[in-house]
Amino acid sequence: MAYIEFENVEKEYKMGEVSIKALNNTNFQIEKGELVVIVGPSGAGKTTSLNILGGMDTATSGKVIVDGKRIDKLKNKELIKYRREDIGFVFQFYNLVQNLTAVENVELATQICKDSLDPKEVLEKVGLGHRLKNFPSQLSGGEQQRVAIARAIAKNPKLLLCDEPTGALDYNTGKQILKLLQDTCRKENMTVIIITHNTAIAPMADKVIYFKNGTAEDIKINESPIQVENIEW
Repeated sequence: MAYIEFENVEKEYKMGEVSIKALNNTNFQIEKGELVVIVGPSGAGKTTSLNILGGMDTATSGKVIVDGKRIDKLKNKELIKYRREDIGFVFQFYNLVQNLTAVENVELATQICKDSLDPKEVLEKVGLGHRLKNFPSQLSGGEQQRVAIARAIAKNPKLLLCDEPTGALDYNTGKQILKLLQDTCRKENMTVIIITHNTAIAPMADKVIYFKNGTAEDIKINESPIQVENIEW
């Protein structure tokens, strides 16, 4: 059995009389420690899949299995525990607490987890050892995203879920962030899933899942993933 399994997953939103199918019979598998890139146009179902995997949304039907556990069957309290202990989220717009320093932002996440990592050590790993006491307003966009990644990694999660993590960054900074995510996956054996519009970064992944019209239309496995610094777009 794969570490993550999406089996015939459907997600339907009802708006008054209208039903909108965000996911339509979606199937894919992800192994532990894989770096996976999910690509596709807006509205293809990428973020919906990520939110279901992260316990932030629920599937209308189908099976969602993570590490042998049926996520789709969890009650509210169990979902909170799952989100708290097993999931690290990285968003496009950092979502840092503005009146807390970099290290305090990371500490905030570690306080709710059992097996968390040391916040200072994680910030040093992402190259921000000299910025511990700085507030978000004193950091560049790339540095803020590094704090957000450190916050997610410090929880020591089973899954690191990244929704357009470089969407608000310039080319060079975006590349640094992707390298950081790739290195984290390799060195920590963490399962990392990145959503992007940018198909050019697909060669960095172990597996690429192409979404279209609410389903995983194609899945490709890269036998020899390329280092991010060697990819141009």
